[in-house]
Amino acid sequence: MKFKQLLTTLIPFCLFGVSVSLVSPTNAQIGSHTSTYSPKRFDFALIGDIPYDERQEVEYEKLITDINKSRVHFVIHDGDFKSGSSLCSDELFADRLESFQEFRYPLIYIFGDNEWTDCHRTAAGGYDPIERLEKLRSMFTPGNVSFGRRKITLNRQSNNPVYSKFRENLHWTHGDVFFTGIHVVGSNNNLGRNAENDVEYAERNDANLAWLRESFVIAKNNDNLGMVIVIHANPDDFRVAANAENNGFKDFIDALKVELEDYNKPVMLVHGDSHYFRIDKPLNNSLGRIIPNFTRVETFGSPNVHWLRVTVDPRNPNLFEVNQEILE
Repeated sequence: MKFKQLLTTLIPFCLFGVSVSLVSPTNAQIGSHTSTYSPKRFDFALIGDIPYDERQEVEYEKLITDINKSRVHFVIHDGDFKSGSSLCSDELFADRLESFQEFRYPLIYIFGDNEWTDCHRTAAGGYDPIERLEKLRSMFTPGNVSFGRRKITLNRQSNNPVYSKFRENLHWTHGDVFFTGIHVVGSNNNLGRNAENDVEYAERNDANLAWLRESFVIAKNNDNLGMVIVIHANPDDFRVAANAENNGFKDFIDALKVELEDYNKPVMLVHGDSHYFRIDKPLNNSLGRIIPNFTRVETFGSPNVHWLRVTVDPRNPNLFEVNQEILE
């Protein structure tokens, strides 16, 4: 049995120091979600931070079946297809790759930290994170198409010889909406553990910032209806101090704010990492006011194996609607 709830208005508040989101009862609709499809209106699915253990692997198969029965155009997994303490083995990577191909619809995968950054942990096998990153790239970015039984073509940053290493940074367009995936991960974005990994961070950070800026340029030049940015990390809830040092997210957030100053169409940033489903507006402008066209969506994550349906409707002034798909 599935419980579906359309979220059109979310009211964030603080209860005993815990951030909670409530649905306004006057705007919430409970029941079956249906879409009238047109050339420009479409749905896509969001998942992330699953599966983490054997129980979740069983539930994950049910989730795949549920999405395959749904009318979506593609699926995005925003990283962490394993727990931080499970083995970072080639065999587990191959298993997850096989599961991605089970999806009926195109699946786009964004790298998470559990797949490489955290693989140095003893419980994860004591791997070299940079070696695991190269393994991820070789296994999960071999061509220019998505996973899934149906495919879509992806444009990779590696098409630019300057950034030939960064095949995981990608973009595509659907229904006049621009989508971009950027390799920003948890665990402080791999900054601050040792000198070798700091070098990796610096090189990837430069590539990420270039890809972010290029994405906004393309969306503007194409006059897209809006854009979706997908990363893995929760970047400290976008509340990084201006004078923060050794923060792996500061450069990305600062660059994002600069781009948003000159872009007035809807922007939805999707991430996982902290396993707390939420929709809010965490970025403020220089006057301390929210940036109204920017919305953050965090996907469900372990131990909750659920998914989100996003409806893109050009008739909606907010462009995006998010619907919880709760599996029981």
